[in-house]
Amino acid sequence: MKNKTCLILVVLTCFVDQSCAKKQIEALSHLYNGKFRNKRAAIDRSNFNASNYINGAAINNQKGMRKRDRIGRLPGQPQVGFKQYGGYVTVNKTAGRAFYYYLAEADEHSGKSLPLLLWLNGGPGCSSLGYGAMQELGPFRVHSDGKTLYKNEFAWNNAANVLFLESPAGVGFSYSNTTTDFVKGGDRRTAMDNYVFLLNWLERFPEYKNRDFYISGESYAGHYVPQLAHTILHHNKKANKTIINLKGIIIGNAVINDETDTEGMYDYLATHALISDETLYQIKKFCDFSSYAMNQSDECYEAHDEADTDVENLDTYNIYAPLCFNSRLTSNPKKTFVMSFDPCNDDYVHAYLNRPDVQEALHANVTKIHYNWQSCSDVVEEWEDSPSTIIPLLKEFLANGLRVWIFSGDTDGVIPVTSTKYSINHMKLSTKISWHPWFLDGEVGGYTQVYEGNLTFATVRSAGHQVPSYQPARALSLVKFFLSGKKLPNSSKN
Repeated sequence: MKNKTCLILVVLTCFVDQSCAKKQIEALSHLYNGKFRNKRAAIDRSNFNASNYINGAAINNQKGMRKRDRIGRLPGQPQVGFKQYGGYVTVNKTAGRAFYYYLAEADEHSGKSLPLLLWLNGGPGCSSLGYGAMQELGPFRVHSDGKTLYKNEFAWNNAANVLFLESPAGVGFSYSNTTTDFVKGGDRRTAMDNYVFLLNWLERFPEYKNRDFYISGESYAGHYVPQLAHTILHHNKKANKTIINLKGIIIGNAVINDETDTEGMYDYLATHALISDETLYQIKKFCDFSSYAMNQSDECYEAHDEADTDVENLDTYNIYAPLCFNSRLTSNPKKTFVMSFDPCNDDYVHAYLNRPDVQEALHANVTKIHYNWQSCSDVVEEWEDSPSTIIPLLKEFLANGLRVWIFSGDTDGVIPVTSTKYSINHMKLSTKISWHPWFLDGEVGGYTQVYEGNLTFATVRSAGHQVPSYQPARALSLVKFFLSGKKLPNSSKN
């Protein structure tokens, strides 16, 4: 027992005979393991701002790049009424580091008046193209044949022009010519590279420079999103002008505060009858959530092992979701319905994004040699900094008048609703509008509470870790109200 280093629950994600690529929870577990080997980092604003890094970043000539990035039509794609783009933006010429993006603009008739919304997936190391764009909030989903696409009628480009970014280097189609970039990474450099990406991307798409800009994401993007927002605010203030017109952030099932994230996870598992009351009692008695001490007691490890065993045959992304027992592609597409979650989606997306014709259409392969795309990459072998909390940044945003929304799918057992509630309670904010249900189409879509300072918390009923995958209609409704700055409807008649 004494050689164990991980207190956070490590849950199996390749269940039974299922064959799958590394997923977000595996990447997250890998990160937490690393936190035990290193001192936990506080948010170091002096280093995090990295003014010299940003000031020295080249704003490259983007002439002609937009036209080159235009995607006419993806293989197997249905007809659509919006434009899409994909390509690379260099964030560090010296290192040869370039990030891949995919842009799904809104409908041609409304897109010019709608804001720009950036989406980031977490991990660290997981693909915003493979998860966010192809399985969650993007305009298409992949059929079971791994060759053709069908429309997602609840895509977020119904509400905004949506930009998906693959970062850091080594994630998805993003790359670097410097080997150490695939080994060493961290929150600070990711935030800085994401900011440099935006500066250059806005040169390529100048019509978005003055557009309202929002940042969204899930899971470990609970770090990425606030840190990028902080960087934007810092440089806007330093320049005494609006370089990027940031208006708000929205994060889902997000890693926010290590201590409350962990405690809330075990409480959720126990209150949902997945681990015993005795196991929860042992964990709370013998385990130290506050320090993530390497030298936990044998009793703590034994209780942790018991909890791990109890849930290892579940998809803890969504404790009520079915598992994928047959990941083989079908010769003909299975009947599809966006509102019905298919647990084998990962395999369809993996097959589709590894097709040479798809990579060529996406402008996602600069080597012209087959690229082995993975949903999550091992970019966290030496994740050099990961603060134990991002709560100070959230407080900073509230003080600066940014709109902050935090949402939580209520069937996620990885970063569950209890974790998020505990983290928000840790902020000690006064309540502006008390806890109440919000509605969509006459049904309860979830529950919400609004706090002083412009922070809204909302649950999404019957949704797992990847909320738009499980409840696409409710997710779209949620983001529409966020972008409009309006309160979620509190009556079934709305």
